[in-house]
Amino acid sequence: MSWQAALTLAVPVLIAVVGYVFTYVNGVRLAARKDRLDRVTRQLSDFYGPLLALSSANAAAWETFRRRHRPGMGFWNDPPPTPDDAAAWRLWMTTVFVPANRRMRDVVVNKADLLDEDDMPQAMLDLCAHVAAYEPILRRWEDGDFSEHHVSLNFPSEDLQAYLSRSFRGLKAEQNKLLLGVVPRKERA
Repeated sequence: MSWQAALTLAVPVLIAVVGYVFTYVNGVRLAARKDRLDRVTRQLSDFYGPLLALSSANAAAWETFRRRHRPGMGFWNDPPPTPDDAAAWRLWMTTVFVPANRRMRDVVVNKADLLDEDDMPQAMLDLCAHVAAYEPILRRWEDGDFSEHHVSLNFPSEDLQAYLSRSFRGLKAEQNKLLLGVVPRKERA
């Protein structure tokens, strides 16, 4: 066989092999982008979005509560709260803050695989500890014992809000880039 005949047969084979490799590599790249988009979407819809919404609602409710009860001073500092203020505290804690805090804790505990970091952020750990620390106090309130009203570990409102806002914005930007087909500069592993 002459070199011309071999070349005539080799060119289509080479084109087919290059086409296959290109198609394969492009398919792998598209599948990886789709997988990343799916994960980012789950992070936003199942973890960061619900936590940010609950945290933001909690912060707004707290501001409303504090405007009504003992504004401008610490709630449990001198002078101590009136019996009406203490009753309002218990009402808001049992009907507004604790239910929302428990829901946030449940999201953290049940969806921790959607965290964007390798380690649990301190604000999330503090949230879980705060919720756990309130459980005995709530139990006492159910039994009519109002001798204790608060825990020493405050709700990590500012740190949690800052972390969730920053994470949500970053993931939302990445989601938008992935939807547009733009590969983000910094892959989030």
